[in-house]
Amino acid sequence: MSENKESVSPVSNTELKDKIVTAIKTVYDPEIPVDVFELGLIYDINIIPPLNKVHILMTLTTPSCPSAEQIPGEIEQVVKSVEEVSDVEIELTFEPPYTTDMMSEEAKLELGFL
Repeated sequence: MSENKESVSPVSNTELKDKIVTAIKTVYDPEIPVDVFELGLIYDINIIPPLNKVHILMTLTTPSCPSAEQIPGEIEQVVKSVEEVSDVEIELTFEPPYTTDMMSEEAKLELGFL
């Protein structure tokens, strides 16, 4: 991992957010064959300049989710691996409560909801 993250070439927030979303899409709920982004578990991604600290507001499918520690930890790890990101903070919330309406069309198709 680079020690010099502050000196990486600048990218736009849109480009960086795209890279972050791509990284998040590699994380899957172990019980569901759809990535956490398409499942709708990510409520917000906020990039804080100038060092590109990332704050992610997310939920889980249920408050008693057996992967409650694993999924946020994996998300933190993959987002930290994005070169331009200096730090990551994951905030879990259950407001609003998760529903299958939060899934993307792609996720609903994969899981047979459409």
